[in-house]
Parts: sequence; C-alpha cells; structure tokens
Amino acid sequence: MEDDQELERKISGLKTPMAEGERKTALEMVQAAGTDRHCVTFVLHEEDHTLGNSLRYMIMKNPEVEFCGYTTTHPSESKINLRIQTRGALPAVEPFQRGLTELMNVCQHVLDKFEASVKEYKDQKASRNEATF
Repeated sequence: MEDDQELERKISGLKTPMAEGERKTALEMVQAAGTDRHCVTFVLHEEDHTLGNSLRYMIMKNPEVEFCGYTTTHPSESKINLRIQTRGALPAVEPFQRGLTELMNVCQHVLDKFEASVKEYKDQKASRNEATF
C-alpha cells in the first residue's frame, strides 16, 4: 500500500501546464486487474514514435527488464502506451524513471556536442574571413 502511494506521488508530479491554470496529466500509469507492479502500462500524452522508440531502447538496455514495447493509440491521437515488464522484485516504474534519465543525459550530450561543433565552425569561418582581408 505504501509503495502504491509512493508511485502515485511520483506520477502526480508529472503534469503539464494548460490554459488558465488548468493542469493536464502528461503521464498515466495503467495496471490490468490481477497484475502486480512488475507489469505496468504507462500512457504518455502528447508524445509519439520519437520518444516511444528511444525510451523503449533505453529501457531495454536494463537486464532486469523482461519486456518493453510501445504502441501509438491512433495516428490522429498524440499519445503512446509504453508497456514494461520486469524480472524479479524490481517494480516497472524504476526502469521507466531510469530510462527517462538516461535518455535526457544522451540528449544533453548530443546537444552539447552540436553546440560545440557550431561554435568551432563559426570560429573557423571567422578566422578564414579575417585571413582573406
């Protein structure tokens, strides 16, 4: 029971601001009747294949994850269902959170490298322009 309350607390923090102070849930956790915390479907609103496939890849790198897959509900809806099933005592929410963190780290690394390359390119271009005058 306490673990369920902890999960609800973690998920309730994931809200997106809407018009006039209204808040919409960006993430829902769905558990089928008769299943435990090791097999959970996360519904991510306003997301598509871009996040779904990258997050699935990051989560599947965890050896404690037995299955991770996602589907889009319909081409006209922008939400995905991400299903995670773990082995052993690890609840499905932990690899989900770890996958999100690792994906953010990878994205930040790519952004840093890109910005450094753009700066290097601009510096080289500026030094070539100065050399021609």
